[in-house]
Amino acid sequence: MKTSILATLAVLVLVPTAQARPQRHPAKPAVDAAAAEKVLGPLRQAATECFADTVLTNPKATAEARAGRWYQAAGITGFLCRPEVAAMIQAHDRIYGSKTGERYFKTAYAKHLDQQLAQRLEPMLARKAVASAEPPVDKAAEEAAPGN
Repeated sequence: MKTSILATLAVLVLVPTAQARPQRHPAKPAVDAAAAEKVLGPLRQAATECFADTVLTNPKATAEARAGRWYQAAGITGFLCRPEVAAMIQAHDRIYGSKTGERYFKTAYAKHLDQQLAQRLEPMLARKAVASAEPPVDKAAEEAAPGN
């Protein structure tokens, strides 16, 4: 009997203190998507433009791009875009929490980069026949010409 009374008292005392205890993992404040995009959009744009520009300046990266391996092409020259990428990652971390920027860069941004590089660079990388203003050489006329 004493045991059941003590157990009841213990429950009555401990339940209110457990409810009054603060949560260990407070809910993150909601992020305003429009405000986040206002910050991240220009940073994403700057990084993508940097990758597009640098891929065209490196023959090995250009070869990877011609083969449709956009992420690999960007990886070859990516060190040149480190400041732009770092700014984007740091802003993402500030908005969404620590370590989210690196994950974003390796997943969602990598997919975005592939699409954007393909869209921007494919027209420039397509091999086109070069038109010449000169008429084609006529072999028969060239052989019959005096001096040959």
